[in-house]
Amino acid sequence: MAVRGIRGAITVEKNEREAILDGTRELLEALVDANSIAVADIASCHFTTSPDLNADFPAEATRRLEGWKYVPLLCGHEMNVPGSMQKCVRILLHVNTETPPQDIQHIYLRDAKRLRADLAPADDATSPTGE
Repeated sequence: MAVRGIRGAITVEKNEREAILDGTRELLEALVDANSIAVADIASCHFTTSPDLNADFPAEATRRLEGWKYVPLLCGHEMNVPGSMQKCVRILLHVNTETPPQDIQHIYLRDAKRLRADLAPADDATSPTGE
């Protein structure tokens, strides 16, 4: 079994606690669902936020999810690069899985879809990364 990284990002409306936590939860649930991940198989989860989001730690959203008590979590801020995406939460899940890298589903929601348009299926309007 390999440890694979699964990436995702979502933008939120405001630098407010509930906006950060709700967006983070939405993204976590989408990543877990799209990849059929059992929480027990998550080795760790690293969250980052754009520098303009500081109202709460995105990892706090895991306290609202069943089974995440023993998952190691880490939060950090991204570099403040001029012109970079604002109000963005990014997640990197490290998961124990037999799934090959090409079958991993990375999820980008809301305006964050622009970060990795190459991962969005062009013909799937219902996909979490589709338009």
